[in-house]
Amino acid sequence: MTSIAGLPEFLLYLGTAAGLTGLYLVVYTLATAHNEVALIRRDVTAAAVALGGSLVGFTLPLAAAVTNAGSVLDCLVWGLIALVVQIAVYWLVRLVVPDLSRRIEDDRMAAACLLGAASLAGGVLNAASMTS
Repeated sequence: MTSIAGLPEFLLYLGTAAGLTGLYLVVYTLATAHNEVALIRRDVTAAAVALGGSLVGFTLPLAAAVTNAGSVLDCLVWGLIALVVQIAVYWLVRLVVPDLSRRIEDDRMAAACLLGAASLAGGVLNAASMTS
């Protein structure tokens, strides 16, 4: 059965990526000045847009790390670097829009779209940098 010969390695990388994604969500939601989960539960669209863009911005370089990693340890290290980059993107956007969290809490989409787009851009650049 060669068709599933790579299953253990697949599961190892998938588990590592899922764990890093969970860690990212915990760290990111603690790093922001607003509670994304509570806001999303209250149907605040801006919070979902901002967190969704951030999540995709993190998983893009994480996928590049999985693809290019020579080992699970490489994947883990580059995944942690992707996490740090996304947190930095949030803080950079917060410098430009000091009341970013209040705007997101007030469901103001301009701030959420800016944060989501910056997160995606950061993730794309991060992923591209990992492949060179």
